[in-house]
Amino acid sequence: MRLSLLLLLLLLPGPPPTPGMEDAAFPHLGESSQPPPPACPLRCSCPRADTVDCNGLDLQVFPDNITRAAQHLSLQNNQLQELPYNELSRLRSLRTLNLHNNLISSEGLPDEAFESLTQLQHIYVAHNKLSVAPQFLPRSLRVADLAANQVTEIFPLTFGEKPALSLSSNRLSYLPPSLPPSLERLHLQDNLISKVPRGALSRQTHLRELYLQHNQLTDSGLDATTFSKLHHLEYLDLSHNQLASVPAGLPRTLAVLHLGRNRIRWVEAARLRGARGLRYLLLQHNQLGAEGLPAGALRPLRGLHTLHLYGNGLHRVPPALPRRLRALVLPHNHVTTLGARDLAGLRGLAELNLAYNRLVSARVHRRAFRPLRALRSLDLAGNQLTRLPGGLPGSLRTLRLQRNQLRALEPELLAGLDQLRELSLAHNRLRIGDIGPGTWHELQALQVLDLSHNELSFVPPDLPEALEELHLQGNRIGHVGSEAFLSTPRLRALFLRANRLHMTSIAPEAFLGLLHLRVVDTAGNPEQVLVRLPPTTPRRPRAGGP
Repeated sequence: MRLSLLLLLLLLPGPPPTPGMEDAAFPHLGESSQPPPPACPLRCSCPRADTVDCNGLDLQVFPDNITRAAQHLSLQNNQLQELPYNELSRLRSLRTLNLHNNLISSEGLPDEAFESLTQLQHIYVAHNKLSVAPQFLPRSLRVADLAANQVTEIFPLTFGEKPALSLSSNRLSYLPPSLPPSLERLHLQDNLISKVPRGALSRQTHLRELYLQHNQLTDSGLDATTFSKLHHLEYLDLSHNQLASVPAGLPRTLAVLHLGRNRIRWVEAARLRGARGLRYLLLQHNQLGAEGLPAGALRPLRGLHTLHLYGNGLHRVPPALPRRLRALVLPHNHVTTLGARDLAGLRGLAELNLAYNRLVSARVHRRAFRPLRALRSLDLAGNQLTRLPGGLPGSLRTLRLQRNQLRALEPELLAGLDQLRELSLAHNRLRIGDIGPGTWHELQALQVLDLSHNELSFVPPDLPEALEELHLQGNRIGHVGSEAFLSTPRLRALFLRANRLHMTSIAPEAFLGLLHLRVVDTAGNPEQVLVRLPPTTPRRPRAGGP
């Protein structure tokens, strides 16, 4: 009968049917028919049959007409205030639900809202107005992000077996009870937590990352068992709290311990004895004074790679540091002296930062840096040095000496630095006469030289041939001669702003031969200086081009 109907339709007057229409009307008659694509909600996009994207549409009502086949639904950046249970419960194939940045409150979220979504693996409800975490979440869930809400209460069975959980930026005053034993990553930063109850983390033996920064934890809020059962913990962030000492009972597996911005005055070796696998210890912005790191306090940490002590009150480099240390970060302390043996045990050190301390040349021993045969970066900026330190290791790639009181550059103190790539001497008191003859000959690999904000009256002669970037801004340069850059054919960027240059101060031939020069900055001089860059090497036309 259907076949007869089809023939009758074809015989009726009117425009010819679209090819394939009969297959669409009667799919069983077509040999290669496909099901029609699912409808897409108004204004949303559906790039795939299983994906619905309604991001950033200012929606105030949950969209209807969402296909039951949807596996990924994005409703972030809208103005939704509630989730209708009837609409959500029929989307049983959902694997990812993104509700980030809406106006959803706990009153607008039914207790059973997600209970029927048995395939759901990722849910993002951050930046809403929840005061209570959802009571029931499906067991299939792997990641739950409830950050930046107003959560003050969590039901014991809420989180089931989730390996990743974010409750950061809420108003929790306690560590949630009954956390999933399968947790691998837990974000609780930016809350009001002042205490971790005894045994609260005793079942989370798979936990690898724990974020508790920006809370109100004190020493009395932790005990020796708080972290001791976390046998897989690798990353622990306790920064921005009110701790006065390093927590006890740290696990052997810990690799990164962040204790910055607390109130720690003293580091006790016994507290670190269990954390023998520690690689990165961050203690910046605490209250460590002259005796805050006694000799041997860090000796148990034989594999320590980086020690960060920025912004404390240390008077010397801490003694007896782990021998395998690769980076020692000590800026903004009160270090006044570097003795001959202060760094002797750190032969593998690659980075040393002593910027903005109180070092003076008379109290830096001429052999202080000699043992550091692997040193690649040395930062001594912001001290009170009047001359270059002696015995600098030939392995150096970067040397920062800006904002000191340097009055002389002596070639013998730069001897052997044939691997140095970057040298900063900005904001000192150097004049042309203070730069000894042959100074730059020692630095044949130098690519970046910063001599800005000194007292130079012209471009220093005989600069290194490898130089690519030269900073001379903020000096007293009034003339640039024709031979100023003969020794630097690879120069790419030249900064001459805020000097004493006039319209005719730069010789026309000054930049001849600088085929790589791309930037010349002469702003801020008494007169506008016109610079004509040298012609570049002509490019070969592309194949097939005009």
